[in-house]
Amino acid sequence: MFLRDLPMLFVLGGLVLYATLAGADFGAGFWQLFAGRGAKGAHVREHAHEAMAPVWEANHVWLIFVLTVFWTSYPTAFGSIASTLAVPLFIAGIGIIFRGAAYALRSATEVPREQRMIDTAFSLASILTPFALGTIAGAIADGRVPVGNAKGDQFTSWLNPVAITIGVLAVVFSSYLAAVFLAADAVRAGDEELARSFRLRALGAGLVAGAVAVVGLIVLHHDVHPLYHELVAGRGLPAVLVSLVFGVGTLALVVVRRFEWSRYTAAVAVAAIVAGWALAQEPRLLPGLTVQQAAAGHDTLVAVVVAVIGGGLLLFPSLALLFSLTLRGHVGHIGPAPEGVAAVPPPHGPLDVLRPASAGLLARAAVACFVVGLGFLTAADAAWAHVIGVLALFAFIAIGFRAALLLPAADEAATSADPPPTP
Repeated sequence: MFLRDLPMLFVLGGLVLYATLAGADFGAGFWQLFAGRGAKGAHVREHAHEAMAPVWEANHVWLIFVLTVFWTSYPTAFGSIASTLAVPLFIAGIGIIFRGAAYALRSATEVPREQRMIDTAFSLASILTPFALGTIAGAIADGRVPVGNAKGDQFTSWLNPVAITIGVLAVVFSSYLAAVFLAADAVRAGDEELARSFRLRALGAGLVAGAVAVVGLIVLHHDVHPLYHELVAGRGLPAVLVSLVFGVGTLALVVVRRFEWSRYTAAVAVAAIVAGWALAQEPRLLPGLTVQQAAAGHDTLVAVVVAVIGGGLLLFPSLALLFSLTLRGHVGHIGPAPEGVAAVPPPHGPLDVLRPASAGLLARAAVACFVVGLGFLTAADAAWAHVIGVLALFAFIAIGFRAALLLPAADEAATSADPPPTP
């Protein structure tokens, strides 16, 4: 039974990460549209762009993760949702494509008019995309997605009070997250004026998000009373209370300018919202279909779980490195080396780029192969799974041996790179 629920926990975790990280990304586009005119508005737009440009692609990894795991683990439910809600999914996909194109094209603009056009398209897509994704969540919560290929109405399934309210809430909450994150980035950059500007934006957006959330509960009470009851008096109540406490706490931290801590409390508030929805709706996934009934076969679920755990051993350290470098200001425009610091010579070939981190990367890859091999050999029953398990263990031996050979060389290089002691 637990195996059938485990991929859903992965999906919910991916939703939390996507709502938090990509939500802040979408919200940055919102503030670019409403930055104002003149030099001050241009400064706000430039800050929002530079803060999100290094990480926007990584943020959307979680959407791909959610879709892939959900599609593989619960194919009947995924097919029903994708066919009935094809229109908002298409709108969201177009919005994400436009945003990616804007990031790529903005650096090639030569005149202010071109940059304004690209920024406007980017901002509109940043509002439209979370709205469309929010209406999808609202349609599922409202029970408007029946089981079967395109069994639900293509328009009224997501154009109804519940779905529209959740779509608006997604846009407002994204703008709130972005204001909090961008205020922290402004403080880190030493721009007090910009920090004050985003602090006011965060407080205003937080109050609006709270008001829309209350309206959402009223709409749920009228249209989806069973879900409303579970949220305010049933299994979802603890998560709702956690979301309320951390949401108010985030506003308090913004008031006292503790922006770094407010990032984490805002993320907890988002996680509690997703958890409350899941607890209130459990075990129903779609009308007449539970999570247990929608789950794929045993070997497929084992493959998903093993792949997620093995891939996570590679993905999470890489993303942690990316975000830590971004937050420390090491990812961005390339400029001249500071005075007194020797410039690093460029690599001579493609393999030289990977060489400094190859030992650690290979070590993580070896551990991932070991987890994959052990999982497929012990938890799955199918012959194809055992073949994958054996190949993964052979890969673990080969990659681990290579990593073991590189580790002493990496330690020696790190030691030689240390500056000599000061006499």
